Amino acid sequence: MVYRVGYFVGSLSKDSINRVLSKALVKLAPDDLELTEIPIGDLPLFNRDDEMDPPQAVTELKRAIEAAQAILIITPEYNRSIPGPLKNALDWASRPYGQNSFDHVPAAVIGASPGNIGTALAQQSVRGVLSFCNARQMTSPEAYIKFDPEVYGTDGEVTDEGTRAILTTFMQEFRTHIERVLTVLPRA
Repeated sequence: MVYRVGYFVGSLSKDSINRVLSKALVKLAPDDLELTEIPIGDLPLFNRDDEMDPPQAVTELKRAIEAAQAILIITPEYNRSIPGPLKNALDWASRPYGQNSFDHVPAAVIGASPGNIGTALAQQSVRGVLSFCNARQMTSPEAYIKFDPEVYGTDGEVTDEGTRAILTTFMQEFRTHIERVLTVLPRA
């Protein structure tokens, strides 16, 4: 069995350290996880007036989430909270009422920052939103990654054994979480 995992990178920057982290997570994921990025950069700002007839980018976002069996969110931390583009994507995906794309989806959150507390506060904010959206979140292990550019190669290679072990364990635990959730709440 191969599990389809969609992932969001919460930064739009071409030089995003969380994009670098995403490459490492894809490389370190168990072989039975198929990870595909769900882009969020082309989404218009959420407007309730448009939710019943959403723009094409929103329709594509919701289809991508619904085609995945699980969602991984890789987030930076902006001003101690969720980056605007990521929050916008979460809002679009959960609307309109009764068409929440995150309902019962296995989900995990991770992120990297140059600071010592990683993305702890942003992750807590994302978890609050996912909880309201009824996603089935992996609550442990948590991973607040202090980003050191010396540790990551451009191809996703992780040169530090300790960091590689943390990220590998995180992805293995996420795989186990996905299997457990989908055993009880199967998705197509």
